[in-house]
Amino acid sequence: MTDLPPDSDRLSRFLLQTAGVRGVRVHLRDAWAEVRRNGPYPPAIEELLGEACVASALFTGHAKVDGRLSVQLRAPGPLRTLFAECTAAGTIRGIARYDEGTDVSRDLRALGDEALLAITIENPTPHREPNRYQGLVGLTAESLSGAFEDYFRQSEQLPTRVLLTVEDGEAAGLMLQKLPGDDGDDDGWNRASLLFDTLSTSELLRWPTETLLSRLFPEDAPQLLGERPLAFGCSCSRARVEDMLASLGAEEARAAVVDGEARVTCEFCGRNYSFTGEDVERLLETPAADVEASERLQ
Repeated sequence: MTDLPPDSDRLSRFLLQTAGVRGVRVHLRDAWAEVRRNGPYPPAIEELLGEACVASALFTGHAKVDGRLSVQLRAPGPLRTLFAECTAAGTIRGIARYDEGTDVSRDLRALGDEALLAITIENPTPHREPNRYQGLVGLTAESLSGAFEDYFRQSEQLPTRVLLTVEDGEAAGLMLQKLPGDDGDDDGWNRASLLFDTLSTSELLRWPTETLLSRLFPEDAPQLLGERPLAFGCSCSRARVEDMLASLGAEEARAAVVDGEARVTCEFCGRNYSFTGEDVERLLETPAADVEASERLQ
């Protein structure tokens, strides 16, 4: 792994003013390494998971996210779930669940007609439950990049380009979108889209954002709007695990106690939580109104 860009683990927002196009670029290294610690994953699944992590971060640079944005692929086949999440604070986590010993195709169309891609935004509110928005799209594209382009074309009806790549312990992505209500010059979007197609995945991984913009869009007055760091982070906590145990009900919660302890391991970060039988009984005695929902944003 050589010539890493100085803006690793960073999200960069930019504007192509002449073309009337906005964009986001994400590069992950250390954060992606932490996500991979949940593996090892088969190569095809690891690549998809890395792309999903990058996409979840890219979209927080595009949408208004005060809480968290998640990307989830659900399918009935060997790749049961692919999940990645990025918060407004720039923390990323992700996980894949699959049937071991089976082959997973890199072509998403092989997942079947029932496979779905969901993008969910959860923003905190003064009330108990977060404000949640979810969009769904079927998988008719070969790649995640193509599936996300389909999603934005259907849900927002705005021309969008997405490039995602994972290689040698790094993951990166670039997103372009036509500015709503702004046509730019007559050929702005077509020109930006054609130039986008000339970018190689190696260049996306290796070039710093400013170099990428100046080399790829020299005639479109690229303007860097802002950057923020990205890092692995998990929202698990003892309180959330307590909520989960209490929500199981008395019979299942007591059955979880083995040899005097109930042990729970977070699938995202590997952190272990243990509860004695007395702890579980105390949780079961807690009035339901005092137990916070496990899905509540933290």
